[in-house]
Amino acid sequence: MSLISYIKETKGELSHVNWPTRREGIIFSVVVIIISILTALFLGLFDFVFSRILNIFV
Repeated sequence: MSLISYIKETKGELSHVNWPTRREGIIFSVVVIIISILTALFLGLFDFVFSRILNIFV
């Protein structure tokens, strides 16, 4: 497969993709950011609790 045919086939496949609207893209991005922040807070809380517990025993 040559590079030119690969690029043509890739362009053809991308025309079949159902791209999200601008509004959907913004909403999805905000959801990902919120979930990332919540996950960071959750893991940070457990890190804090476990480090306190380890400090008690060490």
